[in-house]
Amino acid sequence: MRVTGWRDKREFVEFPYRLYRHDSFWVPPLRIQQRRMFDTHRHPFYREAEMERFLAVRQGRTVGRIAAILDHRYIRHRQEQAGWFGFLETVDDVETAAALVSAASDWLVRRGIRLMRGPMNPSTNYECAMLVEGFDSPPYVMMPYNPPYYPRLMEGLGLRKAKDLYAYHTTATEINVAQAERVAEYASARGVRVRPVRLKEIKAEIERFFQVYNSAWNNNWGFVPMSRAEMEYLAEEIKPVLDPNLALLAEVGEKVAGCALALPDINQALRHARGRLFPLGLFKILYHRRRIRRMRVVILGVLEEFRAAGVAAALYAALFRHGLRAGYREGEFSWILEDNVMMNRSLEALGARRYKTYRIYEWKG
Repeated sequence: MRVTGWRDKREFVEFPYRLYRHDSFWVPPLRIQQRRMFDTHRHPFYREAEMERFLAVRQGRTVGRIAAILDHRYIRHRQEQAGWFGFLETVDDVETAAALVSAASDWLVRRGIRLMRGPMNPSTNYECAMLVEGFDSPPYVMMPYNPPYYPRLMEGLGLRKAKDLYAYHTTATEINVAQAERVAEYASARGVRVRPVRLKEIKAEIERFFQVYNSAWNNNWGFVPMSRAEMEYLAEEIKPVLDPNLALLAEVGEKVAGCALALPDINQALRHARGRLFPLGLFKILYHRRRIRRMRVVILGVLEEFRAAGVAAALYAALFRHGLRAGYREGEFSWILEDNVMMNRSLEALGARRYKTYRIYEWKG
């Protein structure tokens, strides 16, 4: 059934909290953030995108949900007639999964789209892909999680792999800081300078991130440029957990050459709030936030003209220095495309190990 009134909208948000209530690895997102994500009137993503949401109901009880998404910015940028499915949650039942996937694909076909990929929640600039390996630990901040039966359901319905995304893990004792520092010295000798963002110039700094992000990732599979409004919106979303020393810009002379962003793994605190800020959730988050010892490298990109200058290593070295000084003992690098050979090899050389795999599936009508 199509989501229409406020009861359906509430049910779409609430269903995962029931589905995962006995799953110790799932981290309940804040409900207020979920509602913002689905606000098609206010969230800047929907200025150039459409979304239709569906619920699967059996005997009066919700057993699944899905969204069909048409990102016009992607179609225009990649010159590919493709649409997405996203925000998929379902019980372990092939008929339910089939009904959900059919609802999304039918909605896209009616709009002339016969290639569907997902999960995209709602694009590669946000949470995306389905966990297919590495179900033995909770996700880091802004990474998805799902039960082990999800890939089986997708493949049983005939969806095929479009692309795999990797997540790497390391610890303070495993990471090869010396290796990164050696390359960083090489970069420094060639004029590369890495600095934290200047909070007093935050609008200008966001603009610098924006320019690097949309340029450095432009040729990556599945990439769609983020609008300026989206970048500003996301900056507001992460501001409460941002450590300025982990938001870095690399410069060569007067030019911005690259950027990096790592976030404290706020999931370690969020899991205690059970999706609510009030009446006690906020206090629990603030209390447990002091104990966070994990961080995730969310963004690290270098403009093409500077990729031979050791900029990436300089950014990594600065993240390692600041992270260790701040007391972080574990870290995740995610996500990296399976065919990004240079980045995958670089992380392995730095002592990181691949420990989770996420998959974007594809359906062709």
